[in-house]
Amino acid sequence: MKQPNTQPASELMLRETASQTAGPYVHIGLALAAAGNPTRDEEIWNEMARPEAEGEPIEVVGTVVDGNGDLVRDAFLEAWQADAKGEYQREYDLKKPFNGFGRTATTFDHGSEWSLKTIKPGPVAHASGQPQAPHINLTLFARGINIHLQTRLYFEDEAEANAQCPVLSRIESPARRQTLIAKREEVEGKVRYRLDIRLQGEGETVFFDF
Repeated sequence: MKQPNTQPASELMLRETASQTAGPYVHIGLALAAAGNPTRDEEIWNEMARPEAEGEPIEVVGTVVDGNGDLVRDAFLEAWQADAKGEYQREYDLKKPFNGFGRTATTFDHGSEWSLKTIKPGPVAHASGQPQAPHINLTLFARGINIHLQTRLYFEDEAEANAQCPVLSRIESPARRQTLIAKREEVEGKVRYRLDIRLQGEGETVFFDF
């Protein structure tokens, strides 16, 4: 009988790469401020847009709640979005006014909220020809989550675009769609959108398999 490593690759079934829970250490390497550590000079964090960036400046905030309704105080999130023209930027450079990728985390301070300072994205092209509604892609990591979760944030004041979005409309239940809609707020004259992510139970957030 041949050992597995002596067989040609063509004869082996390629298995899915193993995944594991992020654990508490992800903050030490990727969310230094949240872990109480000194930050680096160049850090990928939650300020995705500077004041001179093209587009409408917004802040996005939220919490992460588990199946018992308790706050998850050590979740880590990554955000990816298009610019104001609906185009994704391929290169990350801290010198640019806007970068489409950012990171944030919930903490034991400030009500356990995560936050992003960014610009409102424009409609994104879709293979169907119908543009996707403005949205922010979110990836969630936390202890006890073996495979990271993918979801999206859409905007309450983009009702017409949301109704026609070829991705959002694939969620058949209107009530389930609402779990992805961030509510618009105005705080001290600034526009802010709130999306609270529910991991399990009643009102569970829609997560995508992609």
